[in-house]
Amino acid sequence: MAVYRPHRTECNGYDYTHRACNERCFDMKAIVPVAGKGTRLRPLTHSTPKALLRVGAKPILGHLIDGLLAIGADHLIIIISPDGGDIAAYIRTTYPSLGLDVVIQTEQLGLGHAVSLTEQAARGSDIIIMYGDTIVEGDLSGLIDPSVDGVIAVKEVEDPRRFGVVNVRDGFITRFVEKPEKPESNLAIIGLNYIAKSDVLFDCLREVIDRNMTTKGEYQITDAFELMLDRGLKMKPHPVSGWFDAGTHETLLETNAHLLKTDANCDNLPGSVILPPVFVHPSARITRSIIGPHATIGENVTVENSIVADSIINDNARVSNALLRLSLVGKNALVAGKNEKMVIGDHSSIEFE
Repeated sequence: MAVYRPHRTECNGYDYTHRACNERCFDMKAIVPVAGKGTRLRPLTHSTPKALLRVGAKPILGHLIDGLLAIGADHLIIIISPDGGDIAAYIRTTYPSLGLDVVIQTEQLGLGHAVSLTEQAARGSDIIIMYGDTIVEGDLSGLIDPSVDGVIAVKEVEDPRRFGVVNVRDGFITRFVEKPEKPESNLAIIGLNYIAKSDVLFDCLREVIDRNMTTKGEYQITDAFELMLDRGLKMKPHPVSGWFDAGTHETLLETNAHLLKTDANCDNLPGSVILPPVFVHPSARITRSIIGPHATIGENVTVENSIVADSIINDNARVSNALLRLSLVGKNALVAGKNEKMVIGDHSSIEFE
């Protein structure tokens, strides 16, 4: 994927023809809200932030940051909860050259509120906003377009009523609608946005909060985008080919299966059988087992005398004498026996077929 860094000259503002600049021409920061509790992924998220759950070769957050780096962002503003210190530690360890600001959201008051908290760190910069459970595929170079005031990544969906959507006319967005009962468009907002006018965005977010414009008790960023349109700003959609949600047990496994098309790293283990595609961390210990297809085995995992398929085994877990399919195993967990004895966390479910 080509990296497109928009270019400014000292006298003329934007130079729209300069699309291959390798130097850092102006400030572009990425905002990633990951303060949510991840309730739909419990019990895994009782002790591990959703952003650090493994999917494919790395945690969800690693895939997000890699995508942001590919489109030219080199400074990250991460929004975490008060107990989200592991997220900041992961970024500093894995991406030591990435500029980082950490903002803490103490109350869960919605995405609009979360982004508003980054004003001191981001105001005046061109920004990318990427939601914390969004993994996007395809050519994203067209997302960064300073010839307009904002670009919103979208994808056609079968049931727009489940999403925020945009209405479009003549190539420009005319309206943002959150979960419309009678949708006029099937272009869902996927959670990746470029804003060239961050000052106006933060002004509109402040207006949303001051006017107490809430949906189910939360401040929505789409309401701020709508206010930007009311002020005459021009925003356009950018269709993407692949959009993967990592917000539920089922979609996490579906996303894992898709990412293994490129993340798979193992087709042979002495003494065991591999059914590709699978990812096995180099530190994992696999003995007398069948792994795959669509299995991800994390760091320092032990699997012995077991079958693991269509599943994710997170770091430091152990699986012994078990048959796992369509399963998620948390960090430092133990799965032993043949469905004879189990220890499971809160909010878990077991289904036998």
